[in-house]
Amino acid sequence: MLLYPYPKAFSHIGITVPDLEKAVEFYQNVMGWHVLVYTTEVKEEYETSVGKMCVDAFGKGWKSLKIAHLSTSDKIGIELFEFSQTGNASFEPLKIGISHFCIQDPDIEGLTQKIVEAGGKQRMPVREYYPAEKPYRMVYVEDPFGIVFEIYSHSYELTYSPVSYSTNEN
Repeated sequence: MLLYPYPKAFSHIGITVPDLEKAVEFYQNVMGWHVLVYTTEVKEEYETSVGKMCVDAFGKGWKSLKIAHLSTSDKIGIELFEFSQTGNASFEPLKIGISHFCIQDPDIEGLTQKIVEAGGKQRMPVREYYPAEKPYRMVYVEDPFGIVFEIYSHSYELTYSPVSYSTNEN
């Protein structure tokens, strides 16, 4: 009998955007994500399995949505949604729920520049986790649609593994 459950794999994340076609273009061209399924339209209805599933997931009153499916290089899925009544993006990290997602690229400055050139924003300077010891860096950015995310220079496991917290102070 396992004392602790084994770690589950991350499958995908859903992101609501104001303009699906522009979002697909941004995430494909700037982030390099592979488009699996281009725009599909779904109506709020109970006749199809997808319609029923979406009503179950999103409740009533959304009328219609467009969806596209993308994938990162490490096989994480990205579902992009555009609802017929999509509101404005808001970054509210103090509220309970998902505050952001993070991607990894060793060229943080280069990717950040591409994001800014595509209409996004750099929300802070690139910061080093362990300036005197390791080259681990991070930055928060915003896509052109107001969605905030983070970029790491190294993997999450490497950044937070116990060896990462070692110091030369003894």
